[in-house]
Amino acid sequence: MESPALSALLPVVFLILTGLVAAKVDWIRPGAVKDLTNLVFYVLTPALLFRTMATVKLADLDFSPIVLYFVAVGLVFAGTMVVYGFTTLAAARALGHTFSNNIMIGIPLVGLAYGQEGLVTLLTLISVHALVLLGSATLVFELAQARQSSAQGKPQALGRTLWQAAKNSVIHPVPLPIIAGLLFAQTGWSIPLVVDKPMQLLGQALGPIALVLVGVTLAYSKLGSLIKPAVRIAAVKTVVHPILFLGVAWLFGLRGVPMAAMALAASLPVGANVYMFAQRYGVAQEEVTASIAISTGLCLFTVPVVLLVLQKLL
Repeated sequence: MESPALSALLPVVFLILTGLVAAKVDWIRPGAVKDLTNLVFYVLTPALLFRTMATVKLADLDFSPIVLYFVAVGLVFAGTMVVYGFTTLAAARALGHTFSNNIMIGIPLVGLAYGQEGLVTLLTLISVHALVLLGSATLVFELAQARQSSAQGKPQALGRTLWQAAKNSVIHPVPLPIIAGLLFAQTGWSIPLVVDKPMQLLGQALGPIALVLVGVTLAYSKLGSLIKPAVRIAAVKTVVHPILFLGVAWLFGLRGVPMAAMALAASLPVGANVYMFAQRYGVAQEEVTASIAISTGLCLFTVPVVLLVLQKLL
């Protein structure tokens, strides 16, 4: 019988390998990486995020499992910032420790494992995942960047720093389409078909192109000493994160399929959006790239174990 974990993870591995091979045979050259990153970050990502949020009716969603999920995320994120200091490098690692590949891997995997009930919980998470985590991460990145500039002899007033960080965390290719889509959804309108169809196609292209781009970057990266930190990110994401979530779920009495769906989401590999942030802020790009590939490979072994544990808990 085909494993749900393999069914969801192997296409991701294949896409990363496709990008790696394309770079090795010189079909995609190093100079194109930045342009492809801009395509993903400024065109494909906003299309997917706006369209996803444009159908979310907040009043219809059960957020109790999601709140506990973000409690665990917050503990991992804050713990990472404490360990590594308040820098953009720490923010990149913290995002890698907490941002799951929920769409490309999570949806098929949770659907196969827990059916419609599990998907409802996961889609509720997806509806706010980017808004909460990427929005918060943007603010942290902006504040850390301002702090680093101040340390380098370019200080500015605290109020101005906070205002600029808050402004940049909203007027940004990630939070802005999320907020716009969420506001649009509350009007009750639907996106006209002539606009919706192109946006759908752009959004569908995001996952595959982002993963191919991970493979391309991997091909041009000199990993060497970066392997250890990349393995650490992968281990925290695929092992520590789900264990911590299960502890939080047990503490607050969350049980059943909603608990299992959230635990499985926590155990997923690092999402490609983390690489987009590393590129945008020019920090830990090769480390994050390697962590995405390593965590995806690691999940071929850890996700089946998580599924077995969850089977015992249900």
